[in-house]
Amino acid sequence: MKLYSIMIFFKKLKKNIFLNFFNTILSLVILLTTLLVCLNTFRWFIFNADWRVVTSNLSLYAFGSFPSDEQWRPAIWITSLLLLSIITLCGPCWKWIQQNLLLAWMSTIPLGLYLLYGGFGLSPIMSRHLGGLTLTILLTVCSSLLSLPFGIVLALGRQSSLPLIQKLSSIYIDVMRAIPLIAVLFFGQLLIPLFLPVGIEIDRVWRAIFAFTLFVSAYIAEDIRGGLQSIPNTQIEAAHSLGLNQYQIMQLIIIPQALRIALPALTNQAIGLFQNTSLMAILGLVELLGIGRSILANPEFIGQYIEVYVWLACVYWLVCTIMAILARHLEQTMTINQTNF
Repeated sequence: MKLYSIMIFFKKLKKNIFLNFFNTILSLVILLTTLLVCLNTFRWFIFNADWRVVTSNLSLYAFGSFPSDEQWRPAIWITSLLLLSIITLCGPCWKWIQQNLLLAWMSTIPLGLYLLYGGFGLSPIMSRHLGGLTLTILLTVCSSLLSLPFGIVLALGRQSSLPLIQKLSSIYIDVMRAIPLIAVLFFGQLLIPLFLPVGIEIDRVWRAIFAFTLFVSAYIAEDIRGGLQSIPNTQIEAAHSLGLNQYQIMQLIIIPQALRIALPALTNQAIGLFQNTSLMAILGLVELLGIGRSILANPEFIGQYIEVYVWLACVYWLVCTIMAILARHLEQTMTINQTNF
C-alpha cells in the first residue's frame, strides 16, 4: 500500500512539476527567440536599411510611367477608393452616402476608366503608361467586376435542369480549374489577337483583364454553387406558394443568400486575384511588382532587394487587409439585414 502511494506521489510530482518545468523552459526559449528576431529586424529596419530606394521612387510605385503632370488623375481615383472604404466602415456616419453606397462603389469603375484613359476634356493616355499600384488595382477591380456576374451565370448553368447547359458549364469550369493561371495569361496576351478580325486590336491591359476574368469566374462559380446548394428547398416552395415566379425567386431569395454564404470564399478569390496580378510582371506589364523589378535594374539601386521586397510586401499586406476588413463588414451587414428582414 505504501509502495502504491509512493508511485502515485511521483506520478503527480512528474505531472505537476517536471512537466510544467519543461513547458516553462520551452515557452521561455520560444519567447527569447522571437524577441531576438524582432529586435534584429527592428534594428535592420531603422538603422541598416537604405530606404532611399523607396522614398525616391514613391511616384513610380504608385503611378508607374504615368505622365508626371497628369498623376493627379490616378491619385484622385485611388483616394476616392480609400475614402469610400473609410465611409463603408464608419457605420451610421454620413448617412446620405450610406444610403447610396452600392451606387458609389459602382461609380468608381467608370470614374477610374475616365481618369486613367482620358477623353471628354482630359488628354488621352495610352495603356502602356499605366503601371504600379494603379495598374494593379485596375486589373483587380475590373476583373472582379466582370468575373462575378459571369461566375453567377456559370453556377446557375451548372445547377440547370437543361442537360446541354449543365454539361457546357461543367466542362468550362473543370477545364479552367485544370489550367495554370500563367498559361491563361499567356493565352490572353499572345493568342487573343490571333482570333480578332483584321484591324481590331485590344490593348494589353484589357487582354489581361479578360484572361483574369475567364480564370477567376470558374472558381467563383464553384463558390456560388456551394452557396446555392446550402439553401433549403423549403424556401423555394414557400416562395412558389406566395406566387413568386422563377425570376423573382432567383433575384429576391436565392442569389442574395448564396452571395452572403459564399462571401468569405469570394473574398479569398478577390485577395488572390490582387496578389496574382504580380504574374503580369513576367508578361511585360509593369504593375506593382514589375515596378520593383525595374527599379532594381537601375544601377543606383542594384542589390537593394530586401528593401524593395519588404516594401512591396507591406503594400500588398495593407491592401489585402483592407479588402478583408471590408468583406467582413459587408458580411456582418448582410447578416443583420437578413435577420431584420
